[in-house]
Amino acid sequence: MKRTEKANRAMAVLELLKKRYPVTETMLVHENPWELLVATVLAAQCTDARVNTITPELFRRWPDPASLAGASQEELEDVIHAAGFYHSKAKNLIGAARRVTDVFGGEVPRTIEELVTLPGVARKTANVVLWGGFGINQGLAVDTHVKRLSFRLGLTKNTDPVKIEQDLIKLFPREEWGDVNHRLVWFGRDVCDARKPSCGTCELSPLCPRNGVKSTDASGRSAQG
Repeated sequence: MKRTEKANRAMAVLELLKKRYPVTETMLVHENPWELLVATVLAAQCTDARVNTITPELFRRWPDPASLAGASQEELEDVIHAAGFYHSKAKNLIGAARRVTDVFGGEVPRTIEELVTLPGVARKTANVVLWGGFGINQGLAVDTHVKRLSFRLGLTKNTDPVKIEQDLIKLFPREEWGDVNHRLVWFGRDVCDARKPSCGTCELSPLCPRNGVKSTDASGRSAQG
């Protein structure tokens, strides 16, 4: 596919997603960039809804990086246990809190390059925090939904999230990067399921080459190839 054809497809996809989801915001409840960073770390392999049941008590006990930096790992593990992978998440959150406190003066840094130096923070989390916490589009967060949909839609042939991000930022306007992530995530949850995407009722179906998706069955649903 020529570059212009792929770019046109990306913009058509974006316009349809905007109609379905005219308003975008993270589902993770937070009041500041630090709370968003903590919630995003907890959300790995966990639902946003469950994270939102955990963070009120977490932020009540440790409302800022300095207080969390002094927490015991065992106590933090007890609070975040329901998020799964609580041992590594607790270790990373305390490490991130200490680095934010000691290196960045208690303020969450505002660049990807600085954010990814925090324990537990890779490019996806950094992009979520930059956009959701500061309104900065420095990159485009690629999670499992974005990875799956961008491949199915023929917007990338890559499987590595960093390479996928580079493909997508060439196709979408910079001011849309943060919202592209939200819209693709929601569409992946609502329509383009990992195992059985609803191709028969999908408004993106006329644009979609359905890469990696088997033929649609009688119910109008498809199966992953």
